[in-house]
Parts: sequence; C-alpha cells; structure tokens
Amino acid sequence: MPSLFTIGYQETPLSDVIDALKRAKVKILVDTRAVAASRRAGFSKKALSAALDEAGIAYLHFQKLGTPASGREAARTGDYARLWKIYRQHIKTKAAQEELAELNKLVEAGKKVCLLCYERKPEECHRSKIAERVAEATGAKIVDLFPGHFI
Repeated sequence: MPSLFTIGYQETPLSDVIDALKRAKVKILVDTRAVAASRRAGFSKKALSAALDEAGIAYLHFQKLGTPASGREAARTGDYARLWKIYRQHIKTKAAQEELAELNKLVEAGKKVCLLCYERKPEECHRSKIAERVAEATGAKIVDLFPGHFI
C-alpha cells in the first residue's frame, strides 16, 4: 500500500520541513497552495523549489488544487463549514480534476509524495481533503508529517 504524506509549514522553519521530508524519504513535494508565495522566509515558490532541489526532493506546484480566495477568507475567520463547502465545489472543476488525476498517477506509480500547504493542523487545511480523495482512488495510506517531530 503506498503512502501519501502531508505537511504544513505554519510556525516552522524551512530546515525543519526539509528534515521531516527527508526522514520520511519523500521524493516529490506537491505544493497545493493556490498562491505559492509566502511572507515566511524560504516558502515562496522559487526559494522553496531551490531548497528542495538541493535536498534531492522534486517540487511540483499544483495550483489548481489550491483553495480559491473565498475559501482562504473562510479559513482565516475559522469558518471551516464554509471553507469545506467552497472547496468541495472547487475540487470538482475540470482544472482541479486534471491535477488530482496527475497526483493519483504519481501515487499509483509508487512515488513518495508529500502535499504541502501552510496550516500545521491537517484538519484545518484543504490538503486533508485532497489526501482523502487520493487515498480513496489509490488505496494510499495518509501520513501527516509534523516538522520538528519524528514520524
């Protein structure tokens, strides 16, 4: 049974995220943010991709799996019921479905893949919804990584 990892970088330095990915032997990090920019040092797309490359981890940005602006606003206010309603509609879009299919293929091929987003707690992040769909389609086991903690 393949594993699908998830990780959030909230309140975590980049070095701890990379260490957690290496410990889990992740080979591909899939950035699931709609906007791959961050005020946190090292987590904007270009810097993150370069740091991962140096660590021997491939970087893919699946932007269409990211949460739309209205969903991000709901998350900021803690309205998770609204966030999940918005995201359930969003993930049905053709573009999101295409990226989800590509993600499924990576997992089915046995690639060690980890989904990245900001929120530390997977239950407060759309990456958990992506992981659930991938697990349902591929039989993958979901493993949530918490930087700074051993798996």
